[in-house]
Amino acid sequence: MKNIFKPGDIKTHTYTVKPSDVAGFESGVVHSVCSTFALAREMEWVGRLFVLELKEEDEEGIGTMVHIEHKSPALVGNQLTLQATIHKLEKNELLCGVVVKCGDRVIAEGSNGQKVLPKQKINKIFSSLEEHGKR
Repeated sequence: MKNIFKPGDIKTHTYTVKPSDVAGFESGVVHSVCSTFALAREMEWVGRLFVLELKEEDEEGIGTMVHIEHKSPALVGNQLTLQATIHKLEKNELLCGVVVKCGDRVIAEGSNGQKVLPKQKINKIFSSLEEHGKR
């Protein structure tokens, strides 16, 4: 893993809320606003932007956690700005704080974690789970 970032470094991602992002389940749409689980995906992505630069060719990132406090709704068509700030970068573990805004309005705050591991190790873990699941 490359040592190119430090705590306090920032990555930004913009995202426009799509109709497929609304809060809904198999039973139907609950609210026609951006769902918390769609926010989780985008919050993980903005943290992954660091991983894309940190990882070596034989490495990959893997998510370890996402924490979200959904503060305000975002409508379909709203453009969201997500900002990830490195809080901790030790060994192969990255922890970021994330703020999601629509203009000046805070939509969500939270954090996410990722680890950078050799691809071979990740594949071994997944293969082991597949074998275990066949029993």
